[in-house]
Amino acid sequence: MKQVYTNLIPLIIAISTSLLGLSMALIGSHKHITLITDFYGITNLLPNALYNLIGASAFILAAALALISIKQPRFKVVLGYLLIVISVLPLLSLLGQSMWIDSLGGFPAIGSGQGVIKYFALLSLGLLFIEINLSAKTKQWLSVIPVLVVLVWIGGMKFTLLEAKGIEDLVLSSPFMSWMYSIWDIQTTSNIIGIYDLIAVVLLIATMFNSRLLVPAILMSGAVFAVTQTFLITWDAALSSETLLSTGGHFLIKDLWFIANLLCFWQFSKQRQLK
Repeated sequence: MKQVYTNLIPLIIAISTSLLGLSMALIGSHKHITLITDFYGITNLLPNALYNLIGASAFILAAALALISIKQPRFKVVLGYLLIVISVLPLLSLLGQSMWIDSLGGFPAIGSGQGVIKYFALLSLGLLFIEINLSAKTKQWLSVIPVLVVLVWIGGMKFTLLEAKGIEDLVLSSPFMSWMYSIWDIQTTSNIIGIYDLIAVVLLIATMFNSRLLVPAILMSGAVFAVTQTFLITWDAALSSETLLSTGGHFLIKDLWFIANLLCFWQFSKQRQLK
C-alpha cells in the first residue's frame, strides 16, 4: 500500500490538475474565476483572462510537481504547500453569499459553491503531503473529512428539486444509472442517490470505530466518485474539442481528488490495524 500511496496518489493529482490547468488556459475568462475574485475585491485589478491564466499555471505546476515527486519524493512537500494555496483561496470564498442558496437553507450553489467545496479534498492532500507529525488516527480523519463533507452536502442536495433536475442530464447519459428513470420519477431517483450517499457517510464514520467495515465503506463511497468520472465520457457537455474540459468537466474531474482521499484513508486505516 505504501507504493500505491507513493505513486498512484501523485499520479491522480497530476492527471486531474493537468487537465484542469490546460482546459482553464484554453477556456479563458469565465464566471467561476470572477466569483472568487469578487469575494477578494480584486476583480478590476487585472483582466479576468489573466486571473484565469494564473490559476491555470498553478494547476499545471502542481501536475509537474506531482509527476516529479513520484521519482523524487522530496518534491512532495513543495507540492503539498502549493496544493494548500490552490485550495485555500477558493475555499475562503465560501464565506461570500454568491456561493450559497439561501432559499435552501445554505446549500452550496450548483456549479460554483458545489465545485468550490471539492477543494477540501485538495487541501487535505496538501496537508498530508507536507508531512505534519500526526497520529495515524488523526491522518485518517484528515483524509476522510473532505469525503464526508461532499457526500453530506451533495447527498443532501439530492432531496431538492433543484438538484434533482440538475443531475437529470448526467443520469440520462449514464449506462449505469439511466435505467432508474424507467422505474422512478426524477425526484425519487435523486432521493435514492442521496440516500446512497448518506449511507456511505455512515459507513465511513463507523469504520473509524470498527475496521471491519473498511472495505464496504471504501467500495460504496468510492463508487460515487468512480461513476462521476464515467460522466466525462457519457455526458456530451463534459468535453470540448476546443478546451479539453468544459466548466462542467471541471466539476466532474475534481472527484478524482476524493478517490485519492480514500486511498489515503485506506492506508492510514491499515496502519492503525497494524498497531
